[in-house]
Amino acid sequence: MEHGLGLVDVHAHLADEAFERDLDAVLRRAEQAGVRAVLAVSETLEEAREILELAERYPIIKPCAGLYPTYLDPKAAEEMVAFLREHADRLAAVGEVGLDYWAVKTLEDRELQRRTLSLQVEAAKELDLTLNVHSRSAGRHAITLLRSLGARRVLLHAFDGKASAAEEGIEAGYYFSIPPSVLRSPQKQKLVRRIPLERLLLESDAPVLGPDPRRRNEPANIRLVCDYIAQIKGIPPEEVARITTENAHILFPKALEA
Repeated sequence: MEHGLGLVDVHAHLADEAFERDLDAVLRRAEQAGVRAVLAVSETLEEAREILELAERYPIIKPCAGLYPTYLDPKAAEEMVAFLREHADRLAAVGEVGLDYWAVKTLEDRELQRRTLSLQVEAAKELDLTLNVHSRSAGRHAITLLRSLGARRVLLHAFDGKASAAEEGIEAGYYFSIPPSVLRSPQKQKLVRRIPLERLLLESDAPVLGPDPRRRNEPANIRLVCDYIAQIKGIPPEEVARITTENAHILFPKALEA
């Protein structure tokens, strides 16, 4: 089935070593599957620089920059904010940023994580960039903090919280992206049922969160997500493709123009 408007993968790790040898082929398969843009997120400053270089070589890549929440280093956070300011005109979003209470356990470290996120939220507001947010085992906490900071354009990627917590994000005007693991995750399936299509987007989170956890995930698999959302909601895949692509244009207007 052809999706005429093209699909947008709003969260992938294309600088990951899993793609070192065959990124050309990976992106070709994505295009063949109807993917027109892939937002590549960073975890470190080094990755952010690499993603900018990749975007020069591959127009399908839309670069993002952010410090991953498990990096609890105030100096690295300040360096990332400086990078964001320097390259704001080339970036699609600030990300991957957020909270991770699964990996970060102590109250002291969680407070440092919150300060790091807050710094990057303020930069995103200053630069008028969307936030591409990670919230593992911290969904409600992340939404509450983002709201308190006045974050407006927010994507909550691969949200692992309860549907009731997601509804707090919907009230705040936030969007949610669904990865290919929805094919095997009752939690993600429940989210799809509860979140309006007007707030859903497609993501791969490649190379992880694929339909088969034993195999490397790729951006081409967002087509599976599109078709599965259509199945859950009882609507044509073309409608899911159209609306999720429109949502991507709303959240990432600079990156997806023309």
